[in-house]
Amino acid sequence: MASTTTPRSDAPSVTSRMRIEQMDCPTEEALIRNRLERMTDVHRVDVDLVRRILTVDHGPATGRAVEDALRSLGMTPTNASAPAPVRRPGGTSVLVVAGALAMASEALHWVGAPEWSSAIVAVLAIGLAGLGTYRKGWIAVRHGELNINALMSIAVTGAAIIGAWSEAAMVMVLFTLAERIEAGSLDRARRAIAELLDLAPQTATVRAADGSWADVDARSVAIGTVVRVRPGGRIPLDGVVVAGRSTVDQAPITGEGLPVDKAEGDVVYAGTINEMGALEFRSSAAADGTTLARIVRAVEEAQGARAPTQRFVDRFARVYTPLVVLFALGVAVVPPLAWGAGWAPSAYQALVLLVIACPCALVISTPVTVVSGLAAAARTGILIKGGAYLERGRDLRWLALDKTGTLTHGAPEGTDAVVLDGRADVDALGIATALAARSDHPVARAIARAGAEGASVEIEGFTATAGLGVEGRVGGVRYQLGRPTLAPDPAPELAARLEAWERQGKTAVVLVDDRGPLAAFAVADTIRATSRAAVADLHALGIQTVLLSGDNVHAARAIASQAGIVDARGAQLPEDKAAAITDLRARGGAVGMVGDGINDAPALARADIGFAMGAAGSDTAIETADVALMDDDLGKVARFVRLSRATHRVLVQNIAFALGVKAVFFALTLTGLGTMWMAVFADVGTSLLVVANGLRLLRPAG
Repeated sequence: MASTTTPRSDAPSVTSRMRIEQMDCPTEEALIRNRLERMTDVHRVDVDLVRRILTVDHGPATGRAVEDALRSLGMTPTNASAPAPVRRPGGTSVLVVAGALAMASEALHWVGAPEWSSAIVAVLAIGLAGLGTYRKGWIAVRHGELNINALMSIAVTGAAIIGAWSEAAMVMVLFTLAERIEAGSLDRARRAIAELLDLAPQTATVRAADGSWADVDARSVAIGTVVRVRPGGRIPLDGVVVAGRSTVDQAPITGEGLPVDKAEGDVVYAGTINEMGALEFRSSAAADGTTLARIVRAVEEAQGARAPTQRFVDRFARVYTPLVVLFALGVAVVPPLAWGAGWAPSAYQALVLLVIACPCALVISTPVTVVSGLAAAARTGILIKGGAYLERGRDLRWLALDKTGTLTHGAPEGTDAVVLDGRADVDALGIATALAARSDHPVARAIARAGAEGASVEIEGFTATAGLGVEGRVGGVRYQLGRPTLAPDPAPELAARLEAWERQGKTAVVLVDDRGPLAAFAVADTIRATSRAAVADLHALGIQTVLLSGDNVHAARAIASQAGIVDARGAQLPEDKAAAITDLRARGGAVGMVGDGINDAPALARADIGFAMGAAGSDTAIETADVALMDDDLGKVARFVRLSRATHRVLVQNIAFALGVKAVFFALTLTGLGTMWMAVFADVGTSLLVVANGLRLLRPAG
């Protein structure tokens, strides 16, 4: 989707982002890239073909020169942050007239009319249909490029020179018509991204200072404003419900199939649909900072992370066209000079080869296919951070899963609490609750919910250690709350109790001070109803699963057994999880990691693909994960893998089809059976077919 040059220096640079409306296909992309890369003070060029966005890193004084260079190519740079203009196809009547003239020229040729009459009508048709092609072709030649416009201009002109007037006219009309159809197909891929942002309404009903309600532009609503949504209306902004009860269809954000109940204190997202009762919510983000807006930006930026197949195609295209042009030149010159063949037939064959020399079909198929896959995933609540990850997903052979919040609900409840040392001067339960209340770990929150009396205990010097627990001081004494390893030599009674809890699949936590254990707690989490089916789905795809949990081995094995996972590893510190990923990678195949917490960050980073669970509303997950699952549905990992495999199949189909069609027409041309009409269908017709094939990914899965 994007082409990138490596920075040539460490000099300070300025980044300019421009929209280029004339940038419709790889032809213009290559022309822009080659022109700008030759400028000495341009450090980097990124081209987003689908959005028509050009990003250039250049020296502070080079901005005007970059714009002038673009204008010399017939391009008009505009502000990339401004809304994209609505493009309406024009010149249809002119093209119809040109087509009629081309058919008239062909008819005059067949009835035996004087050649000059057919030529005059053909020239009129070429002028009406092909002026834009000639203009762009001349610009390309002037800058040392042989793109499809230049090659088509040369081919049509050459056909006219050798007297094939009617064929030259019809070929130009067909080429122009096919170009417009291809541009329309590409616009569909562009709209697939833009339609995501259009899910959020442009206006919002807000409460004014006097208590009245008014409809205002959603972009002007400040954070903290109370917004009202009527039944059946789309929610314009992210926020927290302050009044009302309803059910909300969150499919546009999370892909959830069923509506979700919402009441006071619940979070709502822009673009979702309020189905039943009226809701009032306090906005928590500006229009450009909503979860929906971040999803759209992430998908747009992901287009710049080119898939491996796309990088291969780009390299191939740089070699293919020059070789074919040289071959066509040989076809025009060698036969007449070597064995006395006619110049006109040889020249005609060479002109046909020129038309099919441009690799447009090959190059355009990959970005359209990748963007379609990214957009299709986003529609179902799967946010993929680049084409490279979309294509890599098909290679997944191992998937490591965190337990809490991934296989389970992530909201364990306290089940047991035992005071071990009944010192009268120590409020063990209160201290434990106070420490737990200051942590965001699900186990700590369960302990805090079970003992509200801890709110009166003051904690000083609170700290948290990932994978171990929390600590703080009360009355100058240091207390630690966390894993049973904090009590390395427990008394037999405590050891037996901890072991019993662990065998029941519960997570044990102890409170200790400098003199030893003071209290022990047990919490239990429950497996999600969908986890077992999701794991079975992964196994059916040939992906082996491993459970990596920070909880004890017994708790990990208990949950793994319920989920259908054989390999369960407990007592995993963050570095242990990362090491496990390294071990799995050594066994062969790509490794994925699914997690939702800070403890999972090292493993997520080390995996080939890191999946973040429940990323809706989370800035960090959306910005850092390779793949963000917007809700808590583990089954979407299998859906991602299927989409990845489907995308790869389409890419391979498009490449094979584009090369195969060109090979067939090469053979037809060299045997004297190929015509310029065939050449047009071989080039632009193939482009239309591969684009249409790539767009199939946008269709909902059956």
